[in-house]
Amino acid sequence: METVGFIGLGKMGIAMATRLLETGVAITVWNRSPEKADTLVAHGAKLASSVSDLVNSANLIITMLGNDTVTEEIYTGTDGILSGAISGKLFIDMSTLRPSTVSSLAEELLAKDACFIDAPVSGTVGPAEQGQLLILCGASSEDLERARPVLEILSRRIVHAGPTGRGSLLKLVVNLPLAVYWESLAEAASLGTSGGLSLELILETIQDSSAALAVLPLKTPYLLGQAGTVAFDVTGMQKDLNSILQTGLEDNLPMPVAKGALSMYDAAVDAGLGNDDAVKIVHYLIDLANSTHNRKEDLN
Repeated sequence: METVGFIGLGKMGIAMATRLLETGVAITVWNRSPEKADTLVAHGAKLASSVSDLVNSANLIITMLGNDTVTEEIYTGTDGILSGAISGKLFIDMSTLRPSTVSSLAEELLAKDACFIDAPVSGTVGPAEQGQLLILCGASSEDLERARPVLEILSRRIVHAGPTGRGSLLKLVVNLPLAVYWESLAEAASLGTSGGLSLELILETIQDSSAALAVLPLKTPYLLGQAGTVAFDVTGMQKDLNSILQTGLEDNLPMPVAKGALSMYDAAVDAGLGNDDAVKIVHYLIDLANSTHNRKEDLN
């Protein structure tokens, strides 16, 4: 096993780094907020003092960051990945990025004789902790085989989508119907509850119909008011939809449904729900429908 570095300790990053430690992989970690590494360090991880320190200590470096801007900063900024000697090192970015961002980073890394894989994941914190992620890879066959021993620890399946950039494109393809599904479920729920149906009845019936999504039974308790861990928040879905639309725009693709869904996620973020689970869009639209209905009654 190659020496492994891990940059980015958000919810997913911590879960993935923990999984590597628990399976016996020695890792060095770095995060802009170093206190997030405390638990990992207590379980045997080494904490790097800087990005360049981490890169110097490892041959295989995973990055798992929040968005394109942060990722570009970590790779290209002062004391970033590209600032040092990186020849022969393999970088695996597992963030959800625009393919254009991935292509740009890959070119810069290749120019310094380094290797790069885009390997975004489908799955949330639970699957990450259990090593059950679906990993979508854009890579050369040679680089993927080099990365496979580490990626297999994190995944239930590795999909080789093609050359660099294709993994990120496939991730956007996967996330688009998911984003639209939760928004359309929100519209369906607001339609039903406005007419007197209970949310519990609506969700129970949808689960037993062709309109069901595999993950819906897992989210139903949360939708019905039970406490739960936020797996993927509204802001994250908003970010991914923006990336989807920007990528579609590059190819002049009409994407009216994606635009409509984004407008609702934008509104939910503006209403203060950005840190809530993405399925909170259902409650947002129900509340919005109730508010509209009440205003109409007041006018009458």
